[in-house]
Parts: sequence; structure tokens; C-alpha cells
Amino acid sequence: MKKFLKILKYALLSIIGLMLISALIVYINMSNSSKNNMALLGDEAPTLTKNGATFRDLNKNGRLDIYESPTANLEERVDDLVSQMNLEEKAGSMFVTMIGTTPDGEPMETPILSTEPLNLIMSLVLPSNSEMIARKKMNSFNILASLDADKMAKYNNTIQKMAERTRLGIPITIATDPRHGTENNPGASLYTPSFSQWPSSLGLAATRDTLLVREFGDIARQEYNAVGIKVALHPMADLATEPRWGRSNGTFGEDAHLSAMMTKAYVLGFQGDSLDKNSVACMTKHFSGGGPQKDGEDPHFPYGKEQVYPGNNFDYHVIPFTEGAFKANTAQIMPYYGIPVDQTSENVAFGFNRDIITGLLRDSLNFQGVVCTDWNIITDSKLGEGRAWGVEDLTVKQRVKKVLDAGCDQFGGENIPELIVELVNEGLIPESRLDVSVKRIMLDKFRLGLFDNPYVNQEKASEIAGKEEFRKKGLIAQSKATVLLKNKELLPLKKGTKIYAEGMLTPEALNTYGTLVNHPDDADIILSRIRTPFDERNEYFLESFFHQGRLYYTEEEKREILDLISQKPSVVVVNLERPAILTDIAEASNVLLAEFGTSDEVLADILFGKKRPMGKLPFELPSSWEAVKNQKEDVPYDSKKPLYPFGHGLSY
Repeated sequence: MKKFLKILKYALLSIIGLMLISALIVYINMSNSSKNNMALLGDEAPTLTKNGATFRDLNKNGRLDIYESPTANLEERVDDLVSQMNLEEKAGSMFVTMIGTTPDGEPMETPILSTEPLNLIMSLVLPSNSEMIARKKMNSFNILASLDADKMAKYNNTIQKMAERTRLGIPITIATDPRHGTENNPGASLYTPSFSQWPSSLGLAATRDTLLVREFGDIARQEYNAVGIKVALHPMADLATEPRWGRSNGTFGEDAHLSAMMTKAYVLGFQGDSLDKNSVACMTKHFSGGGPQKDGEDPHFPYGKEQVYPGNNFDYHVIPFTEGAFKANTAQIMPYYGIPVDQTSENVAFGFNRDIITGLLRDSLNFQGVVCTDWNIITDSKLGEGRAWGVEDLTVKQRVKKVLDAGCDQFGGENIPELIVELVNEGLIPESRLDVSVKRIMLDKFRLGLFDNPYVNQEKASEIAGKEEFRKKGLIAQSKATVLLKNKELLPLKKGTKIYAEGMLTPEALNTYGTLVNHPDDADIILSRIRTPFDERNEYFLESFFHQGRLYYTEEEKREILDLISQKPSVVVVNLERPAILTDIAEASNVLLAEFGTSDEVLADILFGKKRPMGKLPFELPSSWEAVKNQKEDVPYDSKKPLYPFGHGLSY
């Protein structure tokens, strides 16, 4: 036995040694690559004054070029810039992808040791900042890290300085998924404690308050601008007509006209009446509506590639764009991953679909802004296969060409500009085609003021992001979004009520008005916070972040809830990511509340009447799983005998 343990010890030490040596080799290689990339960069752009005009000499030629002049016409600035760009620079500008940030707000150049899995994965999987900026000539990225505001601002300034040292000094556009909710899903949204906290888009829709939604957009705009974020990869104008869909939480619900109202207010809040240096551009998604997924399965994954229209309701899903996003002049548009089955001349995904992008979006609806594909529709990666639904048989280069032929301008989640260069050099794509897209991309950079000053004040970033006034307004929105579904003469609670609570993060918040007790026997009421049920899936990397599948509680889950709330008068509070089936729970509880990101502190205010629930359901709540399975994916509020209809909401 001792001999075996000795052998095992040496074997483990050998394995650890090999791992350390391998890690060291990887680190050294990446460090050398970083140095080589940085060597490709030139000098920083000086600030010069010529004929009374002060400008950043971005191409370092000692004279005022039209594209460098803050007073020149925007179209002329764009034309001048594009005329000076070489093929590689044009191709690089047509990609936007994830970029790595260290916990200290530095560019991620080498692997890092981190207890945060996302940071560790990014440092191992993503190309270095310098490779994408200096070597691949890219200048648009989306950040995933959630840092303190001053560190996010520091990161912006650092990579902007790196970009300033490129040949033409084209500034970086930083984009992000939503950051103002309480959900953390790297495929859809990012929890950022340094920003104010608001209800989800479903919660904003539940308020029915377009002024509040525009105010949210304006506050989020200020917080984004403070740290250098200039493109919002949102809002989602998709419709949650399919209750099983795992991304319903990012939508404004299932009603097209409500979604249009919310989308318009949201975009106006971020962009203002016109795009300028104070704006954050919105990339509204997912054209032409990504909600009617077959059986509710999401097209991030191969089993969800089909969008279906059994109710012949395709046009209904376009309404939030035509009556919402376009009325607010959204700067950019993103199509989704899925295939609109039998709706166009070929069954290929939206990003490859010329009938959708050029025929409908460009020609019929006259959209002239940037169209960017959803992330990773071209190449396979260490995180999963490329979502090239409907064109899986094409080569990677053929997929790139098909996206360009469809009419898209930018590739999301990819960093392969060399393939565009090859397509042009091989005569398969004319360089003039690139000019069309690059001009659109650069025009937004000019409008957003990035060419004149892409830097932010690092000290002021923390004063603006998450300031008390913004946080208070987020809490007000949380209370307005909360929906009272049932109240059997119990709310508001009397001061001093003894409460036994389960499912709360900060149950002590209840002591502000009542008394928190440790056992149901000692309580006057029982409070239970529960979540929307879902199927656990782990076949693909992102599946654990997407809550999909069942909307019913298993018998074990339901028994646990019912056994608790049957002991005393009860209040059940359910977080609705999707339309949960609450039939038995609603019958057994005295009070049923639905919330979309309501903190425990705000919930205590509502329970004791300091604030009133005012929300209205943004979708119906089905009464049974059978009703869910029998409804049509593209049709709103069509399940049989819903437990609570769309728009239901009580108060007191």
C-alpha cells in the first residue's frame, strides 16, 4: 500500500509539473505575441492647432485632414476616412467581438489566474487585445467584465490610446449587453453592481409607463457614457408569444403594440432625438422578431434553429420594429440566429437571408443604419459550433460571403477579417461593397463623437455610475413593475406582523416594518419567494445560463412549496423570467405577487403598504402544461383558459 501511495504521489507531482510547464509555455508565447503586436503600433496622435482649429492628428501627418476636423460635414469626414483606409483596415472594421479585461481594468494580453470562471475562460479563449487591435485592425468590441466604474473607464482609455497608435487612429467602439438588471447570463445580460438596478424588460413593460422607460434609458445612457460604452446591444423588440422561450425575460412581453411603445421610449432614452456625442447607440434586436421559436427552444443551440409560424403571424412580429425602433431612429439592427421556416425563398437563418436583410429591412422598410449579425454565426469556437443554421454545408469563407450578399455590415462574435481580404483579392466580393458597410460603421463613430474625443474621466466615472439618485429611481421602477395577481384580504400587512420567510437574499429587510421569526409556528404569515421553473441542461457551454423547457414545477418542487405555505396565511412571490404555471400555488396562497427583479427591500415596502404594486402582466400566465403545448408559437395570448390573462394586475 505504501509503495502504491508513493507511486501515486510521484505521478500527481509529475502531472502538476507538466501542467505548470505547459501553462508557463503558453504564458511566454502569449507574452511574446503581445510584444510583437504592440511593435506594429506607431506614435500617439498629437493635438495640433492649424489656422485656429484644434484637432487630433490621428494619421500623424502634421496637417488637418477632413476626417480629423470636428467642424467638417459628417458625410465628408466619412468619405475622407474611407478613402484613406486600406483593405485590411476596412475588413477589420467589419467585425465586433468579445474582448478581455483584467480585474484591474487593463487589456487582457496573457492568461490570468482568477477565481472568476468568466475571467479565466476569457483569458484562455479570446485573442489578446493587441492582436485584434494592432494586427487584425479591428475597432469594435463588446466587453463582458463587470468591474468598478473607475476600472471600466480606465480600460476604455487604455484601449483607446492603443487604437490611437494605429495608422489612422480609428477609435474603438465599446458595446455591451444589458447591465442594469439582476440577471447574469453571458449570452444575454451582465449583472453590474456599479450601475443602478432596474427591473427586467418584462418589468418595464409591466409598468406600462413609457416616461419611466425613457428615463431608464437616459440614466443607463449616462452610466454607459461614464465608462466609455457607446453601443447598447439592446433592446430586444422580440415578442414572447412562445411562453417556453428561454429569452422571454429580455423582451417587453407578447403584445406587439405594447412592445412597440416600450421599444420606442427605450431607444429615445439611450439615443435622444438624434444620435450625437451624448448618445449611446442602440442595436435593436432581433429583426424580424426572434420570439416564435419552435417548441420554445432557443437558436443559440442546434436543436432550436427553427422559427415557425403556425398562426401565419409573421407580420405581427415586425410591428415593434416598424412602430417602435424605427420611429425612434434606432442606429443599428441585429438579426437573430433562427431560420424563419418557409417565410422566404430559402430556409436559411436571418443573418444569411437576403430576403430579410435586403428585401425587407433595407428595401421595404428603408433602414439605412448598421446591420450586425448575432454572435458566432460563422466559425466554430472553443465554446461551441458556429450557429450557421441553414448553411452548415458552406465553408467558413462562403458563409462570410453569404452574409455580405445578404446585406449585413458587421459580423458579431467573430475575428476573421482576413477572410474578407481573401474574398476581395479573389474577386468574389468587390471592395466597393466593403465601402458601403464601412461608411455606415464609421458614420456612427463620428456621430457618437469618438473621433473627436473617445476618452472618459476616470475619476468622475464612479460619481456618475450608480449614483444615489439613479439607484432610487431604479427602486421606484421595481415597485411599479411588481404585479399583484391575488390578494385574499391580507395585504397590506399590519406593522409588527410576524413573518417566516424563505427564498429571500436579505430577509432582515422585513424587520423594518414587521418581525422576522425563525419557525413557521411562531409566524402570523409565511412568505415564500420562488423562481420560474426550468429544465437543467448542460450539453452546451451556454445552456446552464439559459432557462428553457418546462414551465411547471415538478411534484417534488410543488410539494415543498405547498407544504410550507399551507401552514399559515401565506404570501408567495414569484420571479417571472417566463410565464410559469402557478395554478396550484395560486389556489393555495392568500397572496400571489409576480416580480421582475424586485429587491427584498422594495418587497418589504410593498407588503406593508409603503409602496403599492401597480404592474400589469406583460404576458398571460397559462393554467396548464397542456395549454402551453397546444398554443401557437407566433400568436399572442392564445393558451386555453389562462390562469391570469395578459394585462391582469390588482392593487390596494
